[in-house]
Amino acid sequence: MKQTLKLTLDDAKIMMNGAINKAVEIGVDMDIAIVDDGGHLMLFTRMENARITSINISIDKAFTAAAARKPTADYGAAVRNHGPAFGIQSSHQGRFCVVGGGLPLFVEGQIVGGIGCSSGASDQDTVVSQAGLDALI
Repeated sequence: MKQTLKLTLDDAKIMMNGAINKAVEIGVDMDIAIVDDGGHLMLFTRMENARITSINISIDKAFTAAAARKPTADYGAAVRNHGPAFGIQSSHQGRFCVVGGGLPLFVEGQIVGGIGCSSGASDQDTVVSQAGLDALI
């Protein structure tokens, strides 16, 4: 029987604080979502001036990263021009995100969750997500 690691609420809070601190540092208020290994929302924060239109995008980025076990940016090129992942952006009721900002969380080689950030440029979203991961790992 295999033992699995689980993301706790305390872990998610550590990740959230790391992401918020980075967002403040770079001067971009973010919508930040953290999900468990099944893509289920554990923690969400909308910073004061984060875009309302980015709330669901951040959640979908976190879901995609956890469910697909890869960064959301990896899908960008794969869906363009009928690439190998074309159509995935419309699967799972449109929840798959194919832009940067969603990162999976692996611990000891096991997927335990994901983080998704949105409101900045794609590279800013990714930097803030990475800071969330780095705070925990």
